[in-house]
Amino acid sequence: MQCQQHLISFIFYLILLPTFVVCLLDGLYCGKQNCYDVLGVTRDSSKNEIGKAYRTLARKYHPDLHRTTDTKAEAEVQFKHIATAYEILKDDDSRNNYDYMLDHPDEYYAHYYRYYRRRVAPKVDVRIVIVVILTVISIVQYYSGWQRYDSAIKYFATVPKYRNKALKIARDEINEKINNRKGKQRLNKIEQKEELERIVRKVIEEKMDVKGAKPSLWDILLVQLIIFPYTLTRWLLWQLNWLWRFTICRRPYGQEEKLYLIRRLMKMSQNQFNTLEDSQIEEYLELWKQNEEEWKQNKKQK
Repeated sequence: MQCQQHLISFIFYLILLPTFVVCLLDGLYCGKQNCYDVLGVTRDSSKNEIGKAYRTLARKYHPDLHRTTDTKAEAEVQFKHIATAYEILKDDDSRNNYDYMLDHPDEYYAHYYRYYRRRVAPKVDVRIVIVVILTVISIVQYYSGWQRYDSAIKYFATVPKYRNKALKIARDEINEKINNRKGKQRLNKIEQKEELERIVRKVIEEKMDVKGAKPSLWDILLVQLIIFPYTLTRWLLWQLNWLWRFTICRRPYGQEEKLYLIRRLMKMSQNQFNTLEDSQIEEYLELWKQNEEEWKQNKKQK
């Protein structure tokens, strides 16, 4: 019974498949007509022969040469078919795709892809398009990074904690460039304010080390893709080294390894972890030490 059902389904599929294929291919190339037959040539005809046949038929069916309404309308339809057939057969790539469709009529999805890819896609090397897109994305990424960095610096300059620290560090420079100037060299209030802000910003950038915010060319997408093989190799070596040292040989963790595990447990990115103050990092290391000693005591009691 099951075999009979499969047989009926197979016969039904065979009956519908030709109709399905014809419907699909109706809108491609010359439709239900053969492009070679439209121009009156064969598949073995050369480019010159195809061009000659097109010019002959174009002179015969050009709408401007027909004056009556009926003949002109018929000529317009025929001229459109002739122009379409010539447009397909005059180009080697398009002609090859059309010949492939004639030889493999069952691969209708592939024919749709070939046909519309050529009509829709621009005649530009795809590699150039990809490089241009990646370059634009990288430029936007780098510019956005600098905007975020500038916003971070401005924010830190307004926070009393960081501002007072910067003023304390730059006390000598402030006295030299603002407070100790006299006569014509003395700055007005607006200039003093601008110079003070510039000094505070400079100190925050250079001396207070706002980590993880300053953009780098190494972080943009285009550079990351170029150095991806190196990055992948380095990551694999790091994983193998960790596996050998701490999983197989069971060596004790150093400070860098502890910080790495703390960052993973806290689910923080490297940039986020770098923005933490030294006191916070010391607290985390102290907690690690306490947990490690507690673990050792529990193990010893067991």
